[in-house]
Amino acid sequence: MQLGKDLAAVVTGSASGLGAATARALAGKGVKVAVFDVNAEVGEKTAREIGGLFVKCDVTSEASVDAALAAARKAHGQERILVNCAGTGNAIKTASRDKKTGETRRFPTDAFNFIIQINLVGTYRCIAISAQGMLSLAPLAGGERGAIVNTASVAAQDGQIGQAAYTASKAGINGLTLVVARDLAQEGIRCNTIMPGLFNTPLLGAAPEAVKAALGAQVPFPARLGDPPEYASLALQMITNAYFNGECVRLDGAIRMAPR
Repeated sequence: MQLGKDLAAVVTGSASGLGAATARALAGKGVKVAVFDVNAEVGEKTAREIGGLFVKCDVTSEASVDAALAAARKAHGQERILVNCAGTGNAIKTASRDKKTGETRRFPTDAFNFIIQINLVGTYRCIAISAQGMLSLAPLAGGERGAIVNTASVAAQDGQIGQAAYTASKAGINGLTLVVARDLAQEGIRCNTIMPGLFNTPLLGAAPEAVKAALGAQVPFPARLGDPPEYASLALQMITNAYFNGECVRLDGAIRMAPR
């Protein structure tokens, strides 16, 4: 797919971090970009900077996603590109015991489900609703109608202690990638997923520089945190390379996460 002013894109979770970098990269190629996020203040700022459109969107709500896509399509037309970056995480052991008091606790199922609903169900919801809209488009040269890029994590393959919900949600995104690609293949819609490693995003933004440096030093090469534009570069490759389909790709500097 050739990027340009005739294309519209939706990037979820794009007020900041990986999503914002991807929105900027797409806008830099002339694409009309809709910035979807729950953070209106930061999202509107990002949209202004790239000449895009901000739409408040909660991916856990069917009505919110429907309304956000309707607003984006009214402004830019039906999107051919969807990049799913909306997500969150936590770190709580499945069950644990205080060695001093003997008190036990467990990771509440509601808290587990909260992560699944945002990361996995939210991603699927956006895929399905966006893909349904893409079906209305005439195919481009080569038969393409659209391209979808999802965000999983290296935790999908080597989750750390306390990441049961996060890992399950990201492994689920990996699991649906090939199936969605197969479901939509005859319609000319591709689906791929990026598994980022340790990236310098707002998730780590509050951490002291010494902590970030220590995390970056764990990466074999380059021994640093990833930069969001590096994620965006791979996302654009997945969008523009028509033979890229049904893949889950690690972007991690060759790190393999230790248990903790």
